[in-house]
Amino acid sequence: MSITAEALETAAPPVTAITTRAAVCRGPGEPWEVTELELDPPGPNEIRVKVIAAGMCHSDDHIQKGDAPMRMPVVGGHEGAGIVDAVGPGVTRAKLGDHVVFSFIPACGKCRYCSTGHQNLCDAGKNAATGEFPDGTFRFHKDGEDFGGLCVLGTFSQYTVVSEYSVVPIPDDIPFEVACLVGCAVPTGWGTAVHAAGVRAGETVVIYGAGGVGSNAVQGASLAGAQRVVVVDPVEFKRTMALEHFGATHAFATAEEAHAFIVDATWGELADHAIITVSALHDEVIHNAINIVGKCGQVTITAVGNGWIEENPGMLIGFQRRIQGAIFGGCNPLFDVPRLLSMYKNGHLKLDELVTNTYRLETVNEGYQDMLDGKNIRGVVLLEH
Repeated sequence: MSITAEALETAAPPVTAITTRAAVCRGPGEPWEVTELELDPPGPNEIRVKVIAAGMCHSDDHIQKGDAPMRMPVVGGHEGAGIVDAVGPGVTRAKLGDHVVFSFIPACGKCRYCSTGHQNLCDAGKNAATGEFPDGTFRFHKDGEDFGGLCVLGTFSQYTVVSEYSVVPIPDDIPFEVACLVGCAVPTGWGTAVHAAGVRAGETVVIYGAGGVGSNAVQGASLAGAQRVVVVDPVEFKRTMALEHFGATHAFATAEEAHAFIVDATWGELADHAIITVSALHDEVIHNAINIVGKCGQVTITAVGNGWIEENPGMLIGFQRRIQGAIFGGCNPLFDVPRLLSMYKNGHLKLDELVTNTYRLETVNEGYQDMLDGKNIRGVVLLEH
């Protein structure tokens, strides 16, 4: 007797709600707290993922500190990788058992921006600061209260339910602890240099901040063929890593040292690019970046913070300088995530070196303190199942 696919689908047991342990923030300034939540089953075009590893991005710390607006309470984490555990009706991008990376900006593939090669600006990313799904509902709950997921993801959880637009299937042989970083830090940094700045062979690039994003901007600039890749970071460990592993040619603790070097090395012509990937954007770093680029130079800003552009317009007009903002490094996740992982497998992109320390869910606060203390390029939470 033959069994049709329709019969198998009809006979399959329904997917039900489950409980999951997650690190949540209940209000600005409150520490991450591990608690059990109820997780709804995936709805139409949604999938449930068993999260194996989650990256500890500085953006989550900005949310926890209250530096950036976010609906609370929230399940933290927007970098992650795991295995598809259940699928809702109509899902086509991933199937049960697939290994996936979360994309912190979804890519629907159909809106104006996706269809013109700007998936990093997808219209489906509009709910990042609320964590709610397009129908206004949530998937995490506790005692009748709704919990959003950061970027509608919430990867600091053993399981999470997300839109299929928010995942990219990856090969099964990619380690989860490095794959998780390709959902944010790696494409954001690499793409800032390659796509948003458009670094070309022979150019001089100055990168302010060599953490999780900045280290990948260094890799991007180096792989693009920059003649000089100059890092500015006060933390010696990060400068050393940039020089020894990620392709920096020079590194300085202060902007003044870097500026003096650039003037001398370029015979006064100054740099072609300045890329800002500091942990917290501020006025001084913007001023330094504008002043270190020469004629037709570009300043590309990826950092989050309270910095303002308060320069005399003549600083831009006279040298025909440009200032460019960038989100997700201008990357298209459905294309760039697989490409970056292919570069990793072929030995061209360093990902293992980015993972400085790993943590349990219960030690998320310790991990973020290590980040603030300059001990990590990237910390990774390994979820326990």
